[in-house]
Amino acid sequence: MDHGEVFTAEREVNAMLDLVKRQTERIDSRFLEPACGDGNFLAEILRRKLAVVKSWYGKHAADYERYAVIAVTSIYGVELLSDNVDVCRKRMFDIFDKEYTAICKKEANDDTREAVRHILRHNILCGDALTMKNADGEPIVFAEWSDVNGSMLKRRDFQLSQMLEENSAALQLDLFNEVGAYERDETGTVVLSPIREFPPVHYKRVTQHE
Repeated sequence: MDHGEVFTAEREVNAMLDLVKRQTERIDSRFLEPACGDGNFLAEILRRKLAVVKSWYGKHAADYERYAVIAVTSIYGVELLSDNVDVCRKRMFDIFDKEYTAICKKEANDDTREAVRHILRHNILCGDALTMKNADGEPIVFAEWSDVNGSMLKRRDFQLSQMLEENSAALQLDLFNEVGAYERDETGTVVLSPIREFPPVHYKRVTQHE
């Protein structure tokens, strides 16, 4: 308890997630847990999403694989302790891999498994969500994964501070963001601008972008 860790029991996790049940059952709805520990909330969110993927696409291995990967891309976490980060990533991967292997059987492949590991390395990060910095004192940066043309994923990287402040960006540009962090569209609406952007690749090939 030196770091004030609190582990939420499964019953309470499910009760809290039931308050946003519709969102947890949307395959692509994004969730960020700012103090994720070893992943109690994130693991249950992934289970719920994968249950929906199974119900819709379980009879078609290729479709299940694609949407199961999309489900993983939508889940984010920040955790102060590196050992918890490692446990959380492994836990999330194991949940994915158990379902993936059971449903896709002989069509399950290591390229997809490695892509999911890669995504989790970018989505479950070690850092302090209060300071929005990682262990090295650098800004926490998350990868946004967008589904493009079916089997392609486009990655754009954003600082956590940008993500949390986007709703008030028009009023607080000078306080929370670097110059150039935001743009305006033709209607004058403030739009987030990524710090890095990569061309779309097949979801099995996301490891080529580091």
